[in-house]
Amino acid sequence: MKILTISDRVEPVLHDQFDRRQFADVDLILACGDLPPEYLSFVSGKLNAQLYFVRGNHDLRYDAGSPQGCTNLADGLVQFRGKNILGLEGSRWYNGGPHQYTEREMRRKIRHLRLRIWWKGGVDIVITHAPPRHIHDAEDRCHRGFKSFRWLLDKYSPHYFIHGHIHANFAEPSRRVTIVNRTNVINTYGYYLFDFDDTRDVLLIGSFDHHPNIDAMRYCAAEL
Repeated sequence: MKILTISDRVEPVLHDQFDRRQFADVDLILACGDLPPEYLSFVSGKLNAQLYFVRGNHDLRYDAGSPQGCTNLADGLVQFRGKNILGLEGSRWYNGGPHQYTEREMRRKIRHLRLRIWWKGGVDIVITHAPPRHIHDAEDRCHRGFKSFRWLLDKYSPHYFIHGHIHANFAEPSRRVTIVNRTNVINTYGYYLFDFDDTRDVLLIGSFDHHPNIDAMRYCAAEL
């Protein structure tokens, strides 16, 4: 299954310079926030593919409803072609704006999803706006990741954890990806295209650019 993930930046190759040949056979689109709603509708329509999204801290125009042809996955769990996909919106609280949450509030959201996760038999893909704490994040209040996302990784070991929010340019696509335990954590700033891989025999192809201490990879959050 070929998956296109997008966040934070309108990409010319997916908009005014759209070239379908670069995105042939995309089966699913996952949007991780801070994008204009009409952009999501455009990409979904052009590729004729299901699009699930979560809102970011700058997504103020979605209150009127979801972009046409797209599904809001905030605090939700859906199954697509046999894969369970979980969505959690927003960033860490920093100035009281919309779609901002304290650590405690995010922990509560995850707690309310646990029964559904158990009932569905686990999680294959998680999409969020903010990153997990100490993976791809920063130290300012706005861009700190959530510790509760680390707990989610340790508890359920999804194949993929995909986030936006952290603006970074990647000369090499593999630099977007950090392997934590058995999960591929991907910063999808701009866009990222990959094939879902059911195998778990993966090599570390990313790095903790902000947190080189390997102990950060062994962090284990307490039970929620």
